[in-house]
Amino acid sequence: MIRKLLRVIFTVIGMFAGYGVFLLAGFIGDVSRAFDIGQLNLLNKSIIIAASAIIFGLIFFLLTPVIGKQGAKVARNIESELQAVPVNDIIVGTGGLMIGLLIAFLLSQIFRGMGGFLEIGLNLVTFLVLGYLGVVVATRKGKDILPAWISMRKGTQGKGKSKSNTDAAPKILDTSVIIDGRIADIMKTGFIEGNIVIPEFVLVELRHIADSSDSLKRNRGRRGLDVLNRIQTEHGVEIYNTEAEKSLDEIPEVDVKLLKLAQILRGKVVTNDYNLNKVAVIKGVSVLNINELANTLKPVVLPGEEMSLFLIKEGKEYNQAVAYLDDGTMIVVEEGRKHIGKTISVNVTSVLQTSAGRMIFAKPKGK
Repeated sequence: MIRKLLRVIFTVIGMFAGYGVFLLAGFIGDVSRAFDIGQLNLLNKSIIIAASAIIFGLIFFLLTPVIGKQGAKVARNIESELQAVPVNDIIVGTGGLMIGLLIAFLLSQIFRGMGGFLEIGLNLVTFLVLGYLGVVVATRKGKDILPAWISMRKGTQGKGKSKSNTDAAPKILDTSVIIDGRIADIMKTGFIEGNIVIPEFVLVELRHIADSSDSLKRNRGRRGLDVLNRIQTEHGVEIYNTEAEKSLDEIPEVDVKLLKLAQILRGKVVTNDYNLNKVAVIKGVSVLNINELANTLKPVVLPGEEMSLFLIKEGKEYNQAVAYLDDGTMIVVEEGRKHIGKTISVNVTSVLQTSAGRMIFAKPKGK
């Protein structure tokens, strides 16, 4: 039924196309003065129009299956291409196209009265060039044209934020940093600017972890949900709905989705996942690593500095003892084994920075 209807529609379009060809032929003949259709009588005109309409109608009727298949193929290609384009770019690009066409229409009034192919050509070039420029300029400068609060309308912290806060790049939280929990305390201090984004697929992953049969994973997932609830309650952060971002549906991995979303929103990923940090650098996505922040904020200890420590246990090497600072930094005290369980004064001998953190070596004072 649908195919028959399409054939009828295309046949009618072909008949109108045939009539259009008749009018175009008359226009060309009039301009070139090769022939004048106006000299034909009504009967001859009617015969030519009917013949032209029938011929083109028949051609379109026969080509309907081919046109239908190619049209469906083109539609699928356009759909797949549009899925890879951010929604914000489509909105801004459409606005730029409308502005470009409006400017082109105003400029086309200058060409009125020129007549002939010159006027048609100038109008065609003007509309094409300004329409293209409108789309290009709008999409490339979309970050400045479209306010950040529009692109982040589902992931904002609410109204009443300062202008500098909305201008900052959005911060996208991953699963590990939510489970870690320190991000809630950092947000409370006000050091993080910009919109906080918690994607819907991160919430789904937290739910899966919380429903795990493994007790350790289950406890981590529940802790993450508690931290997420605290962030929402204290800071008004909503879950960012990613349904509009069709390009994310085809990506199965959560980490890859995070990086893709960061590229779309031009934001930064907040994490403490070492591997995600490395992949983000390769993808050109900015990352805020909580562990790196914690290591940076640890107090500076210099060789020769004196401090008081409570020695807890034996070290790995002979005659060593181990103590810890309040921030968890381990201190290895040489010749401190006999002082285990006591508080003694030590002098720092060296500081070793590793990927896991810092290790401090010391000796009891006076030795």
